[in-house]
Amino acid sequence: MIKYLEEGERLKDKSKCAHLRASLKMCMLETDCCKIERRTPRDCLLNKDPSVPDQCYALRQSFFECKHSIIDGRRRFRGPRGN
Repeated sequence: MIKYLEEGERLKDKSKCAHLRASLKMCMLETDCCKIERRTPRDCLLNKDPSVPDQCYALRQSFFECKHSIIDGRRRFRGPRGN
């Protein structure tokens, strides 16, 4: 999922959702919207640029749910949704 330049390279950020944040960042930076048009990843996502693949939107949703699970204390008792 995450492409590292060197074998054994790790993320510096050790927070719970860091892997999703890094994946989303790499996905967005590879789009034509960010490369050619020089727009920010946030701007590309909010304006639903056609060069942004569905995979980036799925990563964005996963990242949101991960961050939400940190904040929502009820999930400790109820468990994840759908189970």
